[in-house]
Amino acid sequence: MTQTGDAAYEDVARAAEPRRTIALVDDDRNILTTLSIALQAEGYATRVYSDGEAALKALSENRPDLAVFDIKMPRMDGMELLRRLRETSDLPVIFLTSKDEEQDEAAGLALGADDYITKPFSQRLLLARIRAILRRAAPLVAGAPGEPGIAPDGPVIERGRLEMDPARHRVRWDGQPVSLTVTEFLILEALASRPGVIKSRNQLMDAAYPDDVFVDDRTVDSHIKRLRRKFRAADPEFSAIETLYGAGYSYSDG
Repeated sequence: MTQTGDAAYEDVARAAEPRRTIALVDDDRNILTTLSIALQAEGYATRVYSDGEAALKALSENRPDLAVFDIKMPRMDGMELLRRLRETSDLPVIFLTSKDEEQDEAAGLALGADDYITKPFSQRLLLARIRAILRRAAPLVAGAPGEPGIAPDGPVIERGRLEMDPARHRVRWDGQPVSLTVTEFLILEALASRPGVIKSRNQLMDAAYPDDVFVDDRTVDSHIKRLRRKFRAADPEFSAIETLYGAGYSYSDG
């Protein structure tokens, strides 16, 4: 059937949009194939690499819009790949790994990873995280090749000792940087945007997990615990995130 009117126009406009490119780096070819098919079905172009050394050269010479790295790989692991890449590039990166240890997450985030998802994982969750990171990367104005982009001026959230810069995905407490995943950032942003207002777990899930990705209440509780732990590393007296038992959480900037 031939489309006419608005539907046909939307299809033409969508086809004219440049496709975002996602690089996948993993030594598991089954994962590379499965994720590549899933991403292409969502309209992304993909490039795949089975080890860090090959990926480093390719990503440096031909930058994608986002990359997904495994950590445990031959020749060059994901941590070293990210460390080398961060010397010249601010490319958004998600770690996808079977290593579910806090020190690995902390190390990855300290090196400049944007998020961290452990195997086994939900493809819908990974796609949601990719969309969230690309949305946050969209305001960046590209600089010269090899130089970080520059984000335009935008509203910075300041709540007492907390400073959040949504355009740059940066958080500071008392001037000290605090490294957060995209999910943690979105939960904190939802709380800090309206201090004193109780946010239910469902409301925080809606803020952190777009596109109807299903998570249970305990997932939000786990993220809250991690947020508190990260802020208490900067300030042992941190108590700005309050629990209202049976109701949810709120942010106090007092």
